[in-house]
Amino acid sequence: MKTTLLIALALTTLAAQAQDVSALLKATDKFRMSSDNLQVETQINVINADGTPDKERRYKVFAQARRQSLVLMQSPAEKGQKVLMLGDDFWLLMPESQRPLRITPMQKLLGDASTGDIATMSWAEDYSGKLVAEEPCDPTESVATKPTCLHLSLAALRKGVTYQRIELWMGKTRHEPVRADLYVLSDKLAKQARFVMDKPSAPTMVTEMVLSDQVSNHKTTHVRYLSRKDKQVPPEWLNPMFLVRNPALD
Repeated sequence: MKTTLLIALALTTLAAQAQDVSALLKATDKFRMSSDNLQVETQINVINADGTPDKERRYKVFAQARRQSLVLMQSPAEKGQKVLMLGDDFWLLMPESQRPLRITPMQKLLGDASTGDIATMSWAEDYSGKLVAEEPCDPTESVATKPTCLHLSLAALRKGVTYQRIELWMGKTRHEPVRADLYVLSDKLAKQARFVMDKPSAPTMVTEMVLSDQVSNHKTTHVRYLSRKDKQVPPEWLNPMFLVRNPALD
């Protein structure tokens, strides 16, 4: 009888949580994007399979409301290049070109970091999903001895998003993102992500996303969020025809 009651209570809890996956995603998003309009200083480091450093790049990301973002490339090798995201539309703007180039959110920036990985910081707007189960936060450890996470299976609401399916594990109490399996349109596992928090015992924000390649070179890509501050950009900054004039934005 006791076992039956415990199972019933667990199923009731899961059913209640499944009805509000959107609220769970909104809670998780706050650990990545603390307000609707942000300026995020971002650094990407690629580490080879043997642990040696490969490349490093710096980006200034203006993540804005309504799925709008502007990425300014800061490293000398890419200086002057920009990526603009307006909903499902992405453009690459080169300083020597007078025409914005259409790209996809899977366009590589560096290592396994794509334009969509740093331009989009919200899941609640892009995905619907269901609660699968409570599972170990670390798949190599047992439920009996280690913390459990909520496992959500997310499906893209549009074809234009970076990943068509995400298997996401989040903290059971605060709903911080812990890890994710990222699938492309062909439903092939492209990358695995791990999220590093500022305070593991009482997290308030994600400070780093570690991407592990699952297809080819098995390198790891570290996307570090060096700083965040509230910043709403002027409307013209989100116009590709304005940006092709190569205006000073810093």
